Amino acid sequence: MPKKHYTPEYKRRILDLILAGRRVADVAHEFKLAEQTIYRWMRQAKVDAGQRDGLTTDEKSELARLRREVAELREEKEILKKFAAWSAKEANWNTKKRSGS
Repeated sequence: MPKKHYTPEYKRRILDLILAGRRVADVAHEFKLAEQTIYRWMRQAKVDAGQRDGLTTDEKSELARLRREVAELREEKEILKKFAAWSAKEANWNTKKRSGS
């Protein structure tokens, strides 16, 4: 099942309902959310507020961006290695061909 993405504003509104005294189960049922989803948002909000250890939302976002960038750079490196090997092979082939003339 694909992961749904909710806006930070939507998450904040849901968490505000919980902070106002609504039960997690009631809010989850009303907005058709899994209770675990709301609990995860609550944990992340505590991390973001410095009340709990862990990576903040901004740090997670930066980490994901850096991981994508590293994967892209590794792919580019492999392409360049293959091109360098092909280029060296072509240079040797052309040298032998010219010397035999």
